[in-house]
Amino acid sequence: MVELIDQVVIRRVVEEDLPALEWNGQYKHFRRLFRQAFNRAQQGGSILWIAELPQAAIVGQVFVQLFSHRKDLADGETRAYVYAFRVRPEFRGEGIGTTLMETAEEDLRQRGFQLVSLNVARNNQDARRLYERLGYRVVAPEPGIWSYIDHRGRRRQIEEPAWRMEKEL
Repeated sequence: MVELIDQVVIRRVVEEDLPALEWNGQYKHFRRLFRQAFNRAQQGGSILWIAELPQAAIVGQVFVQLFSHRKDLADGETRAYVYAFRVRPEFRGEGIGTTLMETAEEDLRQRGFQLVSLNVARNNQDARRLYERLGYRVVAPEPGIWSYIDHRGRRRQIEEPAWRMEKEL
């Protein structure tokens, strides 16, 4: 019997994938953010990864920011920042998230990065357990306050207290 994880293809996002990142409308409010991240990737500032299954299309994603105005997150040389990590609920627990993260981390190692950081919502214990299992450790609290322009052109303010987690590569 073929395991689900054996069918997963991890690859970089191409422009044609952008609508599918909205997961049938669930994340359409992030449409502009996805486009901005893709444009940044085209310029070498980010790397966008997806997990894909032949029968279910895109089932997971993780974005890696190489450069940031916050050098404590991503300095383009030794530190990178992981964000927008998600796996469709019906595919969680199958190793897809682990494979996505390991792919992103190995790519960063090959690029010479030494540290990767991420933020995890304080109330997301499942994600925190996954990150800890992968070797991340909490290093600081984060207020988790940020804003973005949604698909309708409206500014949305987010307040999601988080933990900063880091891992040496």
